[in-house]
Amino acid sequence: MSSTLNHAQLIANSQSNNESSPTQVVINTRPVERAAALTDHLQAAGLTVVEIPMLTLQSRPTTEQDMMLMRQWLAGDYKALVIVSPTAAASGLAVWQALEDKRQAQNHDDDNDSNNERKDIAINALQAPSYLIAVGEATASVLNNAKIEASNYQVLQPHIANNEGMLAMPEIERLQAGDKLLVWRGLGGRRLLVDTLLARGVHIDSIAWYERIMPVDALAQYEQWLQGFLARNGMQDTSASQPKPIVVVSSGTAFEHWESIVRAVAEKALKQHTARENPAILPYKLSDFSYVVLGERLANMVAEQQLSYWRVEDLAPETILAAIHAKAC
Repeated sequence: MSSTLNHAQLIANSQSNNESSPTQVVINTRPVERAAALTDHLQAAGLTVVEIPMLTLQSRPTTEQDMMLMRQWLAGDYKALVIVSPTAAASGLAVWQALEDKRQAQNHDDDNDSNNERKDIAINALQAPSYLIAVGEATASVLNNAKIEASNYQVLQPHIANNEGMLAMPEIERLQAGDKLLVWRGLGGRRLLVDTLLARGVHIDSIAWYERIMPVDALAQYEQWLQGFLARNGMQDTSASQPKPIVVVSSGTAFEHWESIVRAVAEKALKQHTARENPAILPYKLSDFSYVVLGERLANMVAEQQLSYWRVEDLAPETILAAIHAKAC
């Protein structure tokens, strides 16, 4: 079962159905550094929220290829720069600043200013050589809150932070064969725009500033939560009196990690049962949960397994809460 609503429809449904079950459990799989806002919002609405991160963000070494792409961007080779996450924004800004510091140092070899004075000059001198397009409010905030003179660039955002929203932007819509686009992202992240723009003949380069890996304690956290959840509910399957836990998943990688953990714990329980031991955990399956998922690609992954899900187009806490309320109808 699935459905998709836009932000306005979700909020309207939420306002008309703001009575949620007091026993509804929501599992927030967002990385630790990005989970708090959603957790706080859902808890304020009376939901029980469990944080079990399926991703942790790990910096990647900056390669000479990355630096070459940055220099080409600064030289004006790209029509636009798309930044897909707050982490990518912070990482890219740091390298941009380092390159500008180096340029300033070369241009002021005879300058007797202190290092701090030189850094202030460099910060004020940063000027974007192309459009800067941030995917999402949090990403835009990183760029807007940087100590950079506002007149030197403007951070643009799509109306909706998805493929369709990006393609509708005039700065993206006017790209044509031969034009170049640079993307700051994480390794294995969402490939926004890529297929459509490649078909149009646009050249796309990307810098993966970080990678997403499974937290080392993810399986243990899930197993511990499930034991407590089943103990509180009498080791019974979910039913009308105890709705399925809802899992919020924001990427295909996070869902793959979630799938592997759920299957691993279920297999362990089945082996205990086969060995005539008393299993500590019932073999919960992927279908024993409902899902709120981001975007078309992830929705297709979940739909292929015939799971119950609700698709959203952004990760705003209000949007996710409204989807949960709509799903409870």
